[in-house]
Amino acid sequence: MITLEQLEQMVSGQYQTIVSEISSLDNSLLNYKSAPESWSILECLEHLNRYSRYYNPALAKAITKHTSNNSAPGISYSWLGKKSLEMVRPQNGKKHKTVKHMNPANSQLSTATITEFLEHLQDLENLLRSAKTANLNKKVIPVEFFKLLKMRIGETLEFIVTHQERHLQQALRVKQEAVLVTS
Repeated sequence: MITLEQLEQMVSGQYQTIVSEISSLDNSLLNYKSAPESWSILECLEHLNRYSRYYNPALAKAITKHTSNNSAPGISYSWLGKKSLEMVRPQNGKKHKTVKHMNPANSQLSTATITEFLEHLQDLENLLRSAKTANLNKKVIPVEFFKLLKMRIGETLEFIVTHQERHLQQALRVKQEAVLVTS
C-alpha cells in the first residue's frame, strides 16, 4: 500500500525531472515527434495539464469538504480505482486510446506548457499535504470522462501521480530519441 508521503516524494521527483531534464530543451526537441500519431514532449505534458485542470480542483474541493480528525490511516481501493491504476502504471506497456478532449495531438504548444505543468505539480504537492487530514476513502471524485462514476480521494491522488509518472517516462523516451536523431 502506498502512502501520501510516498506520493509526495514521487511528485517532488517529477518536479525535479521536469526542471533538470526538460525545461532547458529547445523548441525543436520539445516538439519532436517520431511519427505523426505519436506525442511530442510538450504534448505529453499538455495531456497531463488537461487532467490536472480537472482533477486538482475536484480534489481540493473534496479534501476540504471531507477533512476530519479521525481520517483513515491509508488508501483503500474500489474496483474502479484498481482498474484505473492498473491501466496507467508505467510498467503496463499497453497503449490506451485517450478521450478526444484529453488528446493534445497536433496542438500548438510552447514552453508555457512546462510552466503550467510545474504549477500543477506544486498544487498537487499542497493537495497531498492537506489530504493527510482527509477521509481518503470517501468516494466523491467524479471520473473525468464519465462523471456518474466516482473514485475515492486517496485512489484519485495515486491515479494522478501514477498517470503523471507514465507520461513523464514517455516524454523522457521522446527526448532520448530526439537527441539521437537531431545530433
